[in-house]
Amino acid sequence: MAGLPHLIRPMLASLRHELPEDEESYGWELKWDGLRAIAYVGEGTVRLVSRNDKEMAASYPELAVLADRVGTPVILDGEIVALRDGRPDFGLLQSRMHVQQPDDKLIRAAAVQMFVFDVLYLGHDSLLEQPYTQRRAELEKLGLNADPVHTPPWHRGGAAGVLADSIAKGLEGVVGKPLTSHYHPDQRRDWIKVKNVKQQEVIVCGWKPGAGRRADMIGSLLLGVYQDGKLRYVGHVGTGFTQDMLDELMAELTPLGRETSPFDTPVPAQQARDARWVEPRLVGEVAFAEWTTDEILRQPSWRGLRIDKGPRDVHRED
Repeated sequence: MAGLPHLIRPMLASLRHELPEDEESYGWELKWDGLRAIAYVGEGTVRLVSRNDKEMAASYPELAVLADRVGTPVILDGEIVALRDGRPDFGLLQSRMHVQQPDDKLIRAAAVQMFVFDVLYLGHDSLLEQPYTQRRAELEKLGLNADPVHTPPWHRGGAAGVLADSIAKGLEGVVGKPLTSHYHPDQRRDWIKVKNVKQQEVIVCGWKPGAGRRADMIGSLLLGVYQDGKLRYVGHVGTGFTQDMLDELMAELTPLGRETSPFDTPVPAQQARDARWVEPRLVGEVAFAEWTTDEILRQPSWRGLRIDKGPRDVHRED
């Protein structure tokens, strides 16, 4: 793809707990629960690159149709999702994340789509310094709105209605982008997100075995986040797992075993007892009720691994 940048990291959004007073100065989009991807399209090929620079095109061959749908080289920003009953299903998407060459059976069982919400380069012209409204206009001219690639709508103001729509559709929340905002790769500037449910990226730092027949299997995971440069214990999670998730976690964690705790802060004795410690390399995500006063996740439920995040990127969101 001569003439196009080889790597542009996606722009990020900062978490807010309520809509801004000047919400009419934002463009509002639904927040899709999937895997962020930058698509580099040109010369008959498609590269899909994750937030942490992993090449993903081989895992999602159905998205190669992008090469036939645009007549000029482009760089696009979007989200890869797997839908169940019309709603993003992050658990279903998990079955595709670690498969480099999925067979036809898996592709049919866990079909993915890409919702494209920004265009960063058009031809060899950078649009990074163009306002959000202009980039959106150029994106819509591409006509990307047929399975498995879609351009979801955006709304000028009207944030409360968009948020209500996201709740009705069982979606994660909304993203607000100032109408005049430029695209700042790999930075949290201007864009905001408001979620319907609380979610937190976490680092898996150990596990505790279950009981009975599961005595040698994962019963719960010990979780951490980085805070002020230190890996801090934030609780444990023992719900939300499917058997496939547990099997995958065991396969990933077994070679990462270590003798001592990787945490820089104390772990409650009850959780440290019989813990199997691991190198803090795997990143996952949980849904939870709230943070307790001592900064522990309350009622967390496992959502799945995040292959698009590195451990050093994991901090408490709010």
